[in-house]
Amino acid sequence: MTVRSTLGLGLAATACLGLASAGASASTVTPDVIFGSGNANGAFTIGTGLNGGIELGLRGKLRFNESNLPENTFNYDGVDTYSFDRGTPPTGFGFAANSPTTPVWNFEWSINTDVTGTTGLALDGLTYELRLDGDPTAGTDFTDSFDLINAAFNDHAIGTNATGNGGGTVASDSADYAALIAQNNVAQNSWNYEFFNDGPAALIQLASFDPQAIGTYTIQLEAFLNGDSVAATSIDIRTVPMPGALAFFGLGLGAAGVAGLRRARRAR
Repeated sequence: MTVRSTLGLGLAATACLGLASAGASASTVTPDVIFGSGNANGAFTIGTGLNGGIELGLRGKLRFNESNLPENTFNYDGVDTYSFDRGTPPTGFGFAANSPTTPVWNFEWSINTDVTGTTGLALDGLTYELRLDGDPTAGTDFTDSFDLINAAFNDHAIGTNATGNGGGTVASDSADYAALIAQNNVAQNSWNYEFFNDGPAALIQLASFDPQAIGTYTIQLEAFLNGDSVAATSIDIRTVPMPGALAFFGLGLGAAGVAGLRRARRAR
């Protein structure tokens, strides 16, 4: 499967209307957000396992505001739900400009296999299952799912518990990637449903994804050790009609400076 990540995306400044909590008190991942530039920590829904040694995090984020730029706006309810305007962005990704299947939101994930320094597990010491719901109703559709770490090549940001904000390493090729997941315990990325809903890489349940639909999409991440589940986390992305400026600027956390945008690709 080939998907495109937003690993190198910086963030644009925005106003915060204070309609939901997503600040310093929200759940943060360890060691920090290590992908891209200017991406704030916090507002993650976190699951742990092996006595806190494994940490999995998921969150939603506004990927496209009215200027087509990403923001540190999470619209987090403080439990497990992230709310965003339904519909498509002003122009969207350069590789899929004006696509009718691009939502304004991304989901971001974080995996740390040795938070406490006691598990001895590198990223490739576990297997994983990422499930992306394509059904906007109260039901879920996880027809296709996949292991987002154990693959031939991915463009994740990879590091250790000492890696700083934006300091993750991205593999240059498949050999480099294999070495990185064998030697490190942290991986993160920021993805959009657009990466999974068209072409031969499409997940069945997202092949006809409609960003205009009002509903709820569940995203689940689970880790396994020798076939046994050891940690899991789950979030809901709610797409709602919001009037005027609230569609893009309501709820959440103000953002940091702007960095360059680039297109990257990931294969599995």
